[in-house]
This record gives sequence, structure tokens and C-alpha cells, in this order.
Amino acid sequence: MAEKLPETMRAAHCDAPGGPEVLHLKELPLPALQAGDVLIKVAFAGVNRPDVIQRQGFYPPPPGASPVPGLEVSGTVVALGDCTDPALLGQPVCALTPGGGYAEYCRVPAGHCLPVPHGLPLDQAAALPETLFTVWHNVFERGYAREGETILVHGGTSGIGSMATMLGKLFRLTVIVTCGGADKCAEALQIGADHAIDYKAQDFVAEVARITGGKGVEIVLDMVAGDYVARNLKCLAEDGRHVTIAVQGGLQATINMAEVMRRRLHLTGSTLRPRSDQFKTLLAHEIAQLAWPLVADGQLRPVMDQAFPLAEAAAAHARMEAGAHIGKIVLAVG
Repeated sequence: MAEKLPETMRAAHCDAPGGPEVLHLKELPLPALQAGDVLIKVAFAGVNRPDVIQRQGFYPPPPGASPVPGLEVSGTVVALGDCTDPALLGQPVCALTPGGGYAEYCRVPAGHCLPVPHGLPLDQAAALPETLFTVWHNVFERGYAREGETILVHGGTSGIGSMATMLGKLFRLTVIVTCGGADKCAEALQIGADHAIDYKAQDFVAEVARITGGKGVEIVLDMVAGDYVARNLKCLAEDGRHVTIAVQGGLQATINMAEVMRRRLHLTGSTLRPRSDQFKTLLAHEIAQLAWPLVADGQLRPVMDQAFPLAEAAAAHARMEAGAHIGKIVLAVG
């Protein structure tokens, strides 16, 4: 029997852009379901950098998405839209969401859900979708990563950086990361990186050249952009691939296109949130087949930092902005 649902829910929301303090609890109506949707009673919601940028007013939700932040959740399916598989009702799932994760209930297309395997705690389940979908698409689909190659990952102790490290090692890549400080470098090595470069004390271009014997890396996963791009290209081997997934260091980059031509470099990038529901469903299917078995058997687990109650979403954002976290921050909702 389906659970009797309330008419309203608590959500961490901001009425206007600003600092972390603008996030506050608000009573909102439950999301309306469309055909193919599920309604998840949220146990935990992941906190991600795009949530911070949205709160600051620089990353508006795509058309039709909830204005409430939150791109990933875990919980239980409590209601179904039309044309949705009835077997999903009552199942524990985690999901990539178009928004709305910082709430007691979240609408998600059924195709964006993954089953929570036995032995995976729900806080960890909520910390997987956004980073796993992002890394899988950008490293393996756009970056064409292959066994035996070397990847340079910036932000080695972030949620994305730690996922890229762990997934890279499981698929037999050599992983070089950059981190801000010796302590974070030590943490990155514990996570599984083969080499960690302290960008505050070392020139990562020179270090990559040293580590690779002058060859360079096949892939750079770039979250900085700006003036990092020209330096990243110097780290690439011939036919190397440069994949940008964030622009924390600036929107503009100046590069030597003659070098791009001479060494046959590939520059690409993506943002996942605006992609179509169909695209994300296909991506979820591929992850379910190729990466989710590593979660199911315990080989792949997110690096967890700290859990905050939903009412303390502002504190969670402040911790992320301070940059001291290692791995994923989550909100405890249910």
C-alpha cells in the first residue's frame, strides 16, 4: 500500500541570492509528478559546488526544475507518476536530480535512479550520483580514458577529485592529483592517488613532466579553467584530452592554438544539469552496467566528510566554501 503523503514538506531554500545565511527552512507543496517520475522520501541529500553557485545567483536551475538546491538524494520511492514501473514503489534508491534535493520529498525521473545495494548506507548512497555521473561521463565518455593511461585531476580531495581517483584506479589508470597543502596531498594519497602535487608549493607543470618522464598525461580533468588551461595543455602528451567541468578560476583562457594543432590536442567539457532527461537516463543505464557493480560489491565507496541536518544547510555551504572538507558533505533529511 502506498504511503499517505502530506500536502507540504520542509525544504532548505533561498528567496534571493547571497551568502550561506540566505538558506533557510521553508514549507513548500510536494512536487507534482509527471509521467515516468518517482517521488522519493529523502533520507540524505548531497551538497555540491553547483548548489553553492546556484545560491550565489550564478547557476539558475534549468526550465522545469525545482528552484530548491540539491542535485542528488537517497531515500525511498513513495509515489509514482503515470507510466512508471510499479516495482519501484517502496524501493531504496539514490538518484541524480535536476534540483530539489534539499527537501523532505524530491521528484526525479525514474530513469535517473539507481538501486541502493545491500550494505551501502544511505548517507553514502546520497554522496554518489552527482560525482559518479559527472566523472563517468567526462573521464570515460568525453575523455576516452583507457587502461594504462595517466590522468591529472585538479582538486584531488574534493568530491569530484576523490571519485575520479577511485574510479580511475579501479579502471587501471595512473592518477596524479593536485591539492592545496601537504595535509591534503597526504589525504589524496590515502584515497588512492599515485602522486599528489601541492600546487601551493610546487609547479604542477614541472612536477607532471618529472613524474611522467617528460611524456605528459593523456587526460586532464579540469575544474579550474582560467589561466590553468594553458598550463594544463603543457601537461598533456601528444593526442591528449583536456576536459573542463567547472570554471572556478575564470571563464576566459588564452591558449597557443599552434600547440593544439602540432600535438593534436583535444579540448572538450560539459555541464550535466542542463542535459536532457533522456541523456541522463542513458548515462544511468551505462553506469548501472559498468560502474554500479563496483558499488554493489563494496569496491567503490564515496569519501565522506561531514553530515549536517537539513536545518543547518547554511553551515554545510559554509564548510564547502571554506575549502577544508575532504570528500562529500551531505544533509540528513529524513
